[in-house]
Amino acid sequence: MKYSAALALLLSISTLQAGILSPDASGGKVRCVYSGTEGNCVEPSLDSSHQLVITVFGQGVAPTVTASPAQAYALAKRAALADGYRQIAERIKGVHIEGQDSIKNMMLQRSIVRTSVDAMVRGANVMDTTFKDGLCEVELEIVLSYSQFSQ
Repeated sequence: MKYSAALALLLSISTLQAGILSPDASGGKVRCVYSGTEGNCVEPSLDSSHQLVITVFGQGVAPTVTASPAQAYALAKRAALADGYRQIAERIKGVHIEGQDSIKNMMLQRSIVRTSVDAMVRGANVMDTTFKDGLCEVELEIVLSYSQFSQ
């Protein structure tokens, strides 16, 4: 069974945590921070008078077997960047969800859920990078304006 992108977006909201959404006093920006698995996300809206700033935190784990600590850091950072870009794409374009259940003798035999996102992310900035105990966390920020989507 296939779900619409709107339903997928609503389902993904429950796995995100948003920060405070308020116009910034210095230029009409609306800030929305997504991270973690707590929930309580409020969807911002994009209008012609404001820019929308979306901040995500991507995480990547260093492999256990690497040639050097520098290689472990580089690989974990690359994974964290990919995770951050995916989160931005999910927020902007939505998530496609496809599910399939197999039932035999009125009992669930198998349940498969596949998610995917297809988007081009351009203009995201790395705001901060931390690496501790093999975990790299990258803070990415992207500023969206109404004119980018009105074309």
